[in-house]
Amino acid sequence: MQKFTDSWYSPSLNKEMPIVSYGHFGFALLLVPTAAADYLEYERFQMMEALAPLINSGKLRVFSIDSINKESWLNNEMLPEHKAIRHNQFNNYVFNEVIPYIRNATSAETLIYTSGASFGALHSMNLFLKRPDIINGCISMSGVYDLAEYTKGFWDEQVYFNSPYHYVPNLNDEWYLNKIKASHHIHIATGAGNYEDPEANRKFSQVLWDKDIWHDLDIWGTDIHHYWPTWRKMLPYILDTKF
Repeated sequence: MQKFTDSWYSPSLNKEMPIVSYGHFGFALLLVPTAAADYLEYERFQMMEALAPLINSGKLRVFSIDSINKESWLNNEMLPEHKAIRHNQFNNYVFNEVIPYIRNATSAETLIYTSGASFGALHSMNLFLKRPDIINGCISMSGVYDLAEYTKGFWDEQVYFNSPYHYVPNLNDEWYLNKIKASHHIHIATGAGNYEDPEANRKFSQVLWDKDIWHDLDIWGTDIHHYWPTWRKMLPYILDTKF
C-alpha cells in the first residue's frame, strides 16, 4: 500500500497540520478522527489493514487529518465561545486547505467523501452538509448529530450552525438543498450495543427525510458496540457494498 505523509502551516488554525494518504487511485475518502486523536489514529487501530483490499485495488485513496477537538469542545480549560470559534476554524481548514490539497493530489474531477466515527461522525456529516459543492457525501458511524451533546449546556449561533440536527430543518436555500440531495452517498450507520445511540440516529434520519434528503440509515445489532472492532467492520462493508 502506497503511503505518503505531508504537512503545512495552516493559516486557518495557525499551526502545523499533518496529513497522510494511503493508496494511489480511486475516489478520495477523508477521515476525521474519533475524538481528540491525530491523523494516524485510523492506522494505529488497524483501519488501513481492514481497508487494504479496497485501497490496493484502486477503488479509493484515503486521506487522514488531525482532530482539533482537544483545542475545542473536549478542552475543559477553554471558554465555550472560544471552543466554538476554534470549531469554525477547523471547518475552514478543511474547506480552504485540505480539500484543495486532495484535489491537487488527485484530480479536479475526483469525488471526495468525508467519514468518521463517534465525534468524527458529527464532523464528517457537518462538513458535507455545509459544503456539498466541494464534498460529495459522507459516511458517519456511531455518531450523534446534535452538537449540544458536547457543549455542556453552552449554546450560541456558532453551535447552531455546526449542529446538523438543528440547522437542517431550517435549510431552505434551494441551491444548497439540491446539492445535498444530489449526493448518492449519505450513509449513517450505528450499532445498538454498549455506548451506541441508535435513537439519536433515527431522529436525525427523520430530520433528513423531512427535507426529502435521501440517505442510508443502517442500525446494526445489540452486539455491535461503540469501539474500533465495530468501525473496522462497518467502513469496509459500506465502501464495498454501497460504492
